[in-house]
Amino acid sequence: MQTNTASDTASVNPTDFLPLHGTDYVEFYVGNAKQAAHFYKTAFGFQSLAYAGPETGVMDRASYVIRQNKLTFVLTTPLKTNNAIADHIYKHGDGVKVLALMVDDATDAWKQTTSRGGKTYMEPNKLKDADGEVVLSGIHTYGDTVHVFVERKNYNGVFMPGYRKWVSDYNPSSTGLLYVDHCVGNVGWNQMNPWVKFYENVMGFKNILSFDDNDISTEYSALMSKVMSNGNGYVKFPINEPAEGKKKSQVEEYLDFYNGEGVQHVAIATADIVATVTELQKRGIDFLKVPSSYYETVLDRVGKIDEDLTPLSELGILIDRDDEGYLLQIFSKPLEDRPTLFFEIIQRKGAKSFGKGNFKALFEALEREQDLRGNL
Repeated sequence: MQTNTASDTASVNPTDFLPLHGTDYVEFYVGNAKQAAHFYKTAFGFQSLAYAGPETGVMDRASYVIRQNKLTFVLTTPLKTNNAIADHIYKHGDGVKVLALMVDDATDAWKQTTSRGGKTYMEPNKLKDADGEVVLSGIHTYGDTVHVFVERKNYNGVFMPGYRKWVSDYNPSSTGLLYVDHCVGNVGWNQMNPWVKFYENVMGFKNILSFDDNDISTEYSALMSKVMSNGNGYVKFPINEPAEGKKKSQVEEYLDFYNGEGVQHVAIATADIVATVTELQKRGIDFLKVPSSYYETVLDRVGKIDEDLTPLSELGILIDRDDEGYLLQIFSKPLEDRPTLFFEIIQRKGAKSFGKGNFKALFEALEREQDLRGNL
């Protein structure tokens, strides 16, 4: 599998005790994986890749693996009640369970992280079939979310042992999604800094950006956020916590409806955000909208960009700039009936930041949706 990054030229830090090569896959626990797979294929342009279930000897669950370029999702549903997967769905609704990370040595990754205080989710486990072997290990992170370390250098099969190739006659066209840019976690009151320390001490990440309630606030609500990045920058995990405000922030709403901490959104890269978002909207994906007045002054703030402003404003795509360049981003509405998980589509034109200049407009758009739900 190819490295899951924006830049394939970045070098691994030789002092990095946990070298990561990107996101291997994101696994969602969902109520009906077969239907969820059809939705993600239809709406987002994924292709069928692999399947595991009773027909492959896995008796307690069904998992559908879908892929688009370097972006791989696993959708898993339990086949009976009274098990960890069913309990996760009952508590949280559909949501992200596993953020799987590519490593050269899953055994060493587990040893390095658990020796530094990481709580074991999965001891090193070697899976074999006729196509070779995959080694998995894992640790817990915030809430019920886990990191699984995936070592697949000795595997030539379609996904991993226990899965068979999933061939489908229904293959919608791609929407141009490329790879995971970053994944954002929402944690509880006063829990951001402890989880920052976890990523620093257990996984060797660095805090590369911080935003406080002066950066991310409106008249009514606020949050704080810190961005954690591994040594080579291939894996980034911003962490949000609520901040005091007159009313309930989007992070508080998430924590209430998710019943705890978890992945708030997955940011997915594209090389042509106008084409991608145009196609996603055609396929029924709803995005947050900012007021048209945003576009009257945005170029005064960000300067010259390559794109025509008209389609950006028509689609609701936001623009921001940092010292390295600029970025284009847009956020979907929640993908579930619970106001929890959503997606970000992002195109980087040199920028390495996360759209600080858009926070106020974005937060106000989120608040309008919260108000419609009666949750502000």
